[in-house]
Amino acid sequence: MDYIPWPDPTFPREPAHALAFEGTGPHRLLIVPALFDEGNRLRRLTVEVQRRLAARHTITSVMPDLPGCNESLAPLEAQNLASWRGAMEACAVHFGATHVLGLRGGALVTPCTLPALHYAPVTGAAILRQMLRARLLSAREAGRTETRADLEELARTQGLNLNGYRIGACLFSDLEQTELRGDAQDLPQSQIGGAGLWLRAEPGESPEQADTLTRAVAEWVERSARP
Repeated sequence: MDYIPWPDPTFPREPAHALAFEGTGPHRLLIVPALFDEGNRLRRLTVEVQRRLAARHTITSVMPDLPGCNESLAPLEAQNLASWRGAMEACAVHFGATHVLGLRGGALVTPCTLPALHYAPVTGAAILRQMLRARLLSAREAGRTETRADLEELARTQGLNLNGYRIGACLFSDLEQTELRGDAQDLPQSQIGGAGLWLRAEPGESPEQADTLTRAVAEWVERSARP
């Protein structure tokens, strides 16, 4: 396991970094992480899948930070889905990726130039509904009066802080409107078994889900690589 720098086109002053597990085979998998809090809840699962892919299936994988997220120095408020997708395309080229796995909302920005597998994909509108619901609940508990309509209007014009993430107006509008790509293969949670770890209140792990997800990803990579 290594953290490897790569040139993020959204923030050329400083390199971004990707978590990489080097396998011995020819396939190289770009992993686009889940968005916002879901990314935190799924990070342990994702890393365990990377570890298993390298050790058991010889597949190299790299998981970059999306610009503005985790260790990225790029400002989140300046991002939109186009900038995220462009960054993932640049990362794919830099590491010579042959396939891409998008987790949950990460499926919105998987590079269209690569065969794609989307794990439990979710629309941006669904992500925003969950984040707005959490903001409204927090406001109610704090004695503040906020409405969904007012928050949505503010977000579309000025951006909005949701669950500690400063989401700009462009990114908010993109998440509301952008559809998932239609040419990717979907891998629903029902094929993995158990409840999705993104539903937990805190980050967790499941060796059983990691094993099942690893096998599903490895089998898909092999199938999609055949001529």
